[in-house]
Amino acid sequence: MRFGRISKAVSFAAAAAIALSACATQGGGGSSSNAASASAKQGGTVTAVEVNAFNTFNSNTADGNTDINSKISYATHMGFYYVDNKLNVVHNDKFGKYEKTSDNPLTVKYTINDGVKWSDGTPVTAYDVALNWAAGSGWYDDENPKAKTGTAYFSTAGDTTGLNNTEFPEVSSDGKSMTLKYTQPFADWELAIGGNNGTIDIPAHVVAKHAGLADAKALYDLMKGMKKGDPKNPQPANETLKKAADFYNTGFDTKTLPGDTGLFLSNGPFVVKDMVADQSMTLVRNKDYNWGPTPNVDSIVIRYIGSAPAQIQALKNGEADIIAPQASSDTIQQLKAIPGVTVDQGNQLSYDHIDLNYSGPFADKDVRTAFMLTVPRQDILDKIIKQMDPNAKPLDSQIFVPQQAAYADSVKNNGSSAFDQVNIDKAKQLLAGKTPEVRIMYNKDNPNRVDAYTLIAASASKAGFKIVDGGLGKSDWGKALGKGGYDATIFGWINPGVGVSGVPQIFKTGNGSNFNKFSDPEADKLMDQLIQTTDTSKQVDLEKQIDQKIWASSYGVPLFQSVGVDAYSDKVTGVKYMPNSSGIWWNYWEWATK
Repeated sequence: MRFGRISKAVSFAAAAAIALSACATQGGGGSSSNAASASAKQGGTVTAVEVNAFNTFNSNTADGNTDINSKISYATHMGFYYVDNKLNVVHNDKFGKYEKTSDNPLTVKYTINDGVKWSDGTPVTAYDVALNWAAGSGWYDDENPKAKTGTAYFSTAGDTTGLNNTEFPEVSSDGKSMTLKYTQPFADWELAIGGNNGTIDIPAHVVAKHAGLADAKALYDLMKGMKKGDPKNPQPANETLKKAADFYNTGFDTKTLPGDTGLFLSNGPFVVKDMVADQSMTLVRNKDYNWGPTPNVDSIVIRYIGSAPAQIQALKNGEADIIAPQASSDTIQQLKAIPGVTVDQGNQLSYDHIDLNYSGPFADKDVRTAFMLTVPRQDILDKIIKQMDPNAKPLDSQIFVPQQAAYADSVKNNGSSAFDQVNIDKAKQLLAGKTPEVRIMYNKDNPNRVDAYTLIAASASKAGFKIVDGGLGKSDWGKALGKGGYDATIFGWINPGVGVSGVPQIFKTGNGSNFNKFSDPEADKLMDQLIQTTDTSKQVDLEKQIDQKIWASSYGVPLFQSVGVDAYSDKVTGVKYMPNSSGIWWNYWEWATK
């Protein structure tokens, strides 16, 4: 998610109730957005800077689900809804509509408006929505990893449980509507189609073509002819669907502009025009688009700059208009000192953490516990966060953040107090003379992660751990998550601030974002209850129980809630702080040049 934009995007229920707490401050000579809006104009180019580098046009997969990939998808696609910076779900009736037509059984109808199309001229249809359902539901999977039988088809970063509990969706004869009937209640039904940003971003006709099928309807008909997967009774793989799924999973991966335009089709305000690997991307206006918010600018240039000082210099030199750098007290002070720059600062719906794999040296719970006892959370907080937020404390929940009413109550009983202080002596006792070698993976281009790794490595070594530096570059480490080759990883989660499905997305057995392979049958049962529960007080009670289960398993430790900072030149208007995974991009259509 992102840190300084964290490195993986995810929806976790913990932040659903968090209040937006951004305070806008102007640097010397800066103009406020409201004052400047009067002089905003149509056209022009805005240059925005992001920390991480783009690597796939499919941000829905477990590998592709990084912040930058999701943001590009958001800017180049549209869907039934988006989330605003007050964490409201805003329906986009110009694209289409979705409505609950029955409560028992829960039934939802999705309809695409006439005229909505992909940038190759192909209409966006309910077959595209059906592909979104198929990929997000795991409906066809019958893989049994323990028995090494069956087949896994589509990769998804999200939790499949809600969409998996449906009948096969029915598409209308004109291909415009899809009706989805659930077999169980689902708390997040309104957010089920379209992922974190609500976009329909993978064209079914392109996936069909690469599977050897005639069109999107042919792919739908293939899926309709198959039974739901059952890991207890696995069937031979359907080779055509497997070919389609394999292409969905990896066929959109690239760091450079593909020769095949089908790999980067748009159905939103902007189309990708140019890409330079690990350096930049250029978006230009989609001239046919009129089914959602209309952008002011003609083009957006995205530059990937991991270093906060380099981002600040780019803003100062006029080489960037909007930046969202790694937050630090030095960064904030430097930004405030630049004439004509506005700085927005606030809490993010994100947190940094170190997770331990349930394999290798950490297959032993005592070794996991010993390592957790060596993590100097207070030192990390003091070095990275304290100067920005003097009241900040180490994060003591795996589910909640401090702004939530449930946070303090959960912390009292979740078991986090056992790790309040570093305890080298107790760690040594648990290791009983063993000196496990532990490879820690992190983004070595992220200064805060480097600092956290350095402090953790020094402290863990005192207890006898042999620490191996597993740092990877900014465009590589995200795809390495969950692939082995390391024992612990330092990264962060950031979310859209709506829904509850993100809890099982991260913590449920076998899910795509459960990178360290945590598994607790009782926690799984609680998560199954959570996604079927619409009563918010009952949701909170279930989340508290899950929080305790995670700590009891010696999962790893949360480090701190992140502070966000955005800054923009007075040459642009319309930038508004957002604490969730969309960041500065949530209202990119409002950006304008003066």
